[in-house]
Amino acid sequence: MIAAGRWQPRVAILTDETGWHTRKLREALARRGFDGRCADLADCRFDSRSPTGLVIPGFGRELPVAAIVRGIAGGSLEQITKRLGILHALRESGVPVYNDARAIERSVDKAMTSFLLARAAVDTPPAWALESAAQARRILIREAAAGHCLVLKPLFGSQGRGLVRVGLVDGESVPLPDLAGFGGLAYLQRYVPPPSAVGYDWRVMVVGGRAIAAMQRHSRHWIRNVARGARGVAAPLTPPLAEIAEAAAAALGMDYAGVDLLPDAGARAGLRVMEVNGVAAWRALQRACGVDIAAAIVDDLLGRRLGIAPGASPRRDGAG
Repeated sequence: MIAAGRWQPRVAILTDETGWHTRKLREALARRGFDGRCADLADCRFDSRSPTGLVIPGFGRELPVAAIVRGIAGGSLEQITKRLGILHALRESGVPVYNDARAIERSVDKAMTSFLLARAAVDTPPAWALESAAQARRILIREAAAGHCLVLKPLFGSQGRGLVRVGLVDGESVPLPDLAGFGGLAYLQRYVPPPSAVGYDWRVMVVGGRAIAAMQRHSRHWIRNVARGARGVAAPLTPPLAEIAEAAAAALGMDYAGVDLLPDAGARAGLRVMEVNGVAAWRALQRACGVDIAAAIVDDLLGRRLGIAPGASPRRDGAG
């Protein structure tokens, strides 16, 4: 614990809700001599009359020495633009942001994720993003003729919400729904069928470019998020699993990432990256594996981004 009256540099934990994850991050920061303070990006503001040009609740007239992005609330295009603008502004002000706005933008946009993974030669299911329903139907027909089902996903979404299988689904033809419910955009990803009745996938946590923990998520449902009832069990972090997860995080420029992978005998290593989560939850993964992920995040942030070695005390100039 920090002695009473001792100076503590402050780290912003940017989140739209507090709970288990923010508590673990604050505890990990406190063990390293830092004061983690939660702030909602919705409450942060630009202010050209302030000394820094920004106002972060809980930080007075100063900026944090670093920021960890734990959650960004949904909102209008204007609100989201401003919230991401705060992250961009912090980076421009010399504040390490973990993950920064560019990485968040890449991962939250599933089409950009697919583009960057394919460009980096990371095995990932074929995907399409387009605004024409007619063109989307032609893709469904072509894929169905080849024996493939497609998954229609909201471009922005998480925890398996809003996913619909379309085209050739279990031998039946399922039409494309009205795209108005998907923001007028069809993001389609080829469905990778499970190898057995109880399907599974992997969630791998990558921190600072290194895979540190993995679990399998088992479910009879084709959507295997723990939030939807899947059972998470610890999985060995094999070299192929670690390598492809690390490559996926690197392709998107992530400080930390939850990488979701599917078994696929047709892929080079028998694995395909389905999604890369830039604001990943890790409670179920930590419960399954016993790895202190908050501590790993804090240690990587302080060591790699602030140059503070393990065991070193923070100085007022922010150096280790």
